[in-house]
Amino acid sequence: MSATIPAAAQVTGDALIIQESLADPERFAGLFDRYADEIHRYVSRRLGPESVSAADDVTAETFLAAFRKRARYDRSRPDARPWLYGMAANLIAKHHRGEVRRLRALARLAEPDGDSFEQRSVERVSARDLRPRLAAGLAALSRKERELFLLVAWADLTYEQASEALGIPMGTVRSRLSRTRAKIRRVLGEES
Repeated sequence: MSATIPAAAQVTGDALIIQESLADPERFAGLFDRYADEIHRYVSRRLGPESVSAADDVTAETFLAAFRKRARYDRSRPDARPWLYGMAANLIAKHHRGEVRRLRALARLAEPDGDSFEQRSVERVSARDLRPRLAAGLAALSRKERELFLLVAWADLTYEQASEALGIPMGTVRSRLSRTRAKIRRVLGEES
């Protein structure tokens, strides 16, 4: 089933590349050139530095899936970024168990002992000191909550783009992010 576009509609941006790649598959390389590094950075952050090979694989799988599904792309959307992030998110979900184990291990890191009270006070407000608690908070989130939160926080997707990437309504994005942020604040001790 192919996405239809009204005859009068102007196909632009990424949608044009995808449309042209249907007749000339080599054109799809333009989409890869434009977004591969960005998708790889996001996947690398999600899977962790010890998973460089897995990040390479997931990035390649993302673009392979996109290439295979390009005929179904909604060409009324000139920006393919959310579509690609949605595919990457689905592939990352396959690595979910490893991600949760990594976050839980990071959460178990002990706080430094033996420092002066003043030094400990300064470190408590530093980002480094918050990492174990933040990791625990992320590990405690459901896969859907974590995916949405990180698409907005790490990939800088707008609410609309995250809605498109995950195939969920805008209202769900807003309510899920609100609940997720409240959970993260509680874990970080920022009750409000």
